[in-house]
Amino acid sequence: MDKSTLIDCLDTAQQAARRAAAILEDWRRRFSVREKARCDLVTDADLASQQAIREILSRRFPDHGFVGEEDKASQARPSSDAPPTWIVDPLDGTTNYVHDCPLYCVSIGLQVAGAIVVGVVFDPSRQEMFRAALGQGAWLGEERLMTSRATHLGEALLATGFPPDMRGQERQLDWWRYFSLRTRSLRRTGSTALNLAYVAAGRFDGYWGFDNHAWDVAAGTILVREAGGMITKIDGGEYDPFAMDALASNGPLHPVLLECLRQGP
Repeated sequence: MDKSTLIDCLDTAQQAARRAAAILEDWRRRFSVREKARCDLVTDADLASQQAIREILSRRFPDHGFVGEEDKASQARPSSDAPPTWIVDPLDGTTNYVHDCPLYCVSIGLQVAGAIVVGVVFDPSRQEMFRAALGQGAWLGEERLMTSRATHLGEALLATGFPPDMRGQERQLDWWRYFSLRTRSLRRTGSTALNLAYVAAGRFDGYWGFDNHAWDVAAGTILVREAGGMITKIDGGEYDPFAMDALASNGPLHPVLLECLRQGP
C-alpha cells in the first residue's frame, strides 16, 4: 500500500472506532448480557459495535476482508492471497464494560499480505485514540508515541492478561508471582489492546500473554512497532497475531524478558 492509501485506511478506521464507541456508550445502561462460556461475557453492545464498524469499513473498502470477534464464521486466518483484511475487536475488555470499570476499548487493525499495516485503539472513557500506520509512526492526538527507555526489570512496570477461565491455566499465576518479585510492579487491566497501546505510549514497559486472539492484538502490534518497541512470540520467534502467545516490550527490555521466559517461573 502507498502512503495515501494507508492514511485513507487509518482515517476510516478512526471514524469506525469512534462510531463503535458511541454505540457502546449508548448501550451502557440498557444492554443485556449472556455468557459465551464461563466468565466470558458478550453483550448486545459488542454486536452492535461490530456491525457499525463493518458497515463503515465495507462501504469505504468493499473488496476488503473482515475478521471480527463476534462473527465466528469470519475468524479464520486470512489465506496468503487474501485481500487486505480488517481484524476487529468491537469491545476489548467486555467484563470491565459490564462492571462499569473504565478500562475497555475498540480495536481495529488492517492486515495486508500477512503484515499488520494500520491500527487504531480507541478508549471511549478517556477519549484517547491511539493510531499507527506502517512507516508513519504511532500517535495519540498530536503527540508522537515513543516506548519507554527502561533497561532493567527492577524499574519496569509490566502488564499481562489472564484467560476468561483460569481453570487449567494456573501457570499464569506462577508467572505473576515470578515477575512480581523482580519488577517495580505489575498490572492486569483486562484489555490486551489497551495493554499494547500503553506499551507504545511508554506507560507500560512490557506485556506478556499466553491466551491472545488476533483481534486482541492486531492494532496493538503496529502501535508498539511504530513507537519503537518490539513484539515477538514468547520464545522470541517471529510474531504471528493468530498465535496465542505474545511478548511486547519497549525494545531494550526485550532480551531481558526473553531470558526470563526461557528460564521459567
